[in-house]
Amino acid sequence: MNAAVAAAAAIAGVLTGVIAALAFRWSEREQKRPTRTSLHTDPVLPPGVDTVLSVLRSSAVVLDEADAVVKASSAAYALGLVRGGKLAVEPMLQMARDTRRDGEIRQVELDLPRRGNGRGEALAVSARVAPLGSRLVLLLVEDLTEARRIEAVRRDFVANVSHELKTPVGALSLLSEAVMDASDDPEAVERFAGRMQIEATRLTNLVQELIDLSRVQNDDPLDDAEPVRVDELVAEAIDRCRHAAGTKQITMAAGGTADLHVRGNRGQLAAALGNLVENAVNYSPARTRVGIAARRVAAPGGALIEIAVTDQGIGISEKDRERVFERFYRVDPARSRATGGTGLGLAIVKHVVASHGGEVTVWSAEGQGSTFTLRLPEAGLARDRAQQRSDRSGLSDETERSSSTPASPHSPPTSPYETFPAPEVLP
Repeated sequence: MNAAVAAAAAIAGVLTGVIAALAFRWSEREQKRPTRTSLHTDPVLPPGVDTVLSVLRSSAVVLDEADAVVKASSAAYALGLVRGGKLAVEPMLQMARDTRRDGEIRQVELDLPRRGNGRGEALAVSARVAPLGSRLVLLLVEDLTEARRIEAVRRDFVANVSHELKTPVGALSLLSEAVMDASDDPEAVERFAGRMQIEATRLTNLVQELIDLSRVQNDDPLDDAEPVRVDELVAEAIDRCRHAAGTKQITMAAGGTADLHVRGNRGQLAAALGNLVENAVNYSPARTRVGIAARRVAAPGGALIEIAVTDQGIGISEKDRERVFERFYRVDPARSRATGGTGLGLAIVKHVVASHGGEVTVWSAEGQGSTFTLRLPEAGLARDRAQQRSDRSGLSDETERSSSTPASPHSPPTSPYETFPAPEVLP
C-alpha cells in the first residue's frame, strides 16, 4: 500500500515538472512574438538595407505602416522632406500609402518650394516609392534641379545661336540681292559691298567665339600650361584695342606691379584679358579712361595674381551683374549690336579663368563704371624669382610688392604706357 502511494506521488511530481516546463517554454515564445504595439513602435530594417541606403546618392526615407519615419538620409533632411519625424511632402506621403495598400511601385516628378522664405526657383525632384518587406515602404528622391537648369541652358544656347547666325546670314542675302539690282550704280554697289563686309566680319567673329567657347567650356585643368608674363598679356590687350580707343579718344593706362607671372595657356589668357579690355572700351563714353592693373595678393593656398580692368562707362545694374557671364546675355543689346558684340565674350572669360584654377569677379555702379578682376594662381617660377630678389635686396615682401618701388637695373623694361596705382578692387 505504501509502495503504491509512493509511486503515485512520484508520477504526479513528474507530470507537474513537465507541465511547468511546457508552460515556461510557451511563455518565452509569447514574449518573443511581436505584438500589434511593437509593430508600430519598434520596426526593424531588413539586413543590409541600412548599409545600402547610406551609400545611395538619392535622398532615402523609410516609412512604417503608421507613416512614421524609420530611417532617413541626411540629404532627405537637407531637402526638407522630413520634419519632426514625419514625411513633410503630402504627395509623396499619399504615394507611400497607395504603395503600402497595393504593393505597386510608383514614380512621379514634383516641384517643391525651397526651404526658408520660399524665394528662388522651386526644387525639381523625382520621387520613387516601393515596398520594403511586408511592413515598410522605401521612398527615393532625386534632385533634378541642376539637370533641368543645364537642359534649359542648352535649349537657350541653341535658340540664341540660331538667332545670332540668322541675323548676319539674312543680311548678307538681302545685301547680295541689292548689289545685283544695283549693278549699274557703282556707288550703290560700293555701299552695299561695305555693308556685306561688316556682316561677314560679324559672322566670322561669332563663329570664332563659338569655337573658342567650345574649347574652354568644360573648365578642365590645362595639360599644356606654362609660365606667362602678365606684362605681355596687358600689352597685347592694349594693342588689340588701340584703334577703337583712339577713335573714341579713350586713354588706356597700364600699371601695378611689374614682372608677374601666371601659369596657363598664353593664347587663352590673352583672349580673356583682351575681351575685358575690349568691353571696357566699347561701353565707355568718349574721352574717358580705361585702366589695367596687376598685383600680387596673399591667399591661403598660395599667392594670387589679380588683373583688374577698370572703366568709366555706363556701369552695370545689380540685376544684370548676376547674369553678365551668361552666354549671349547683353547689358545693352542696342550698343552690343552697334559694336558687333556677340554676347559670348564674358562667358569665354569665365570658362578660361575656371580652367586656370582662378575666378573672375565684377564690381560696378550705374553711371560710375565697372571693374572686372581676374584672380589667377601665380606661377611657381615667378615666386622663386621674387624670393631671390627679396633675399638679395633685404626688402620685405610688402616692399617688394609695392608698385612705387623704383625698378632695379636688372628689371625688365617698364610698360611704354602711362602707369597709375592699382585701383581699389571692391568685394
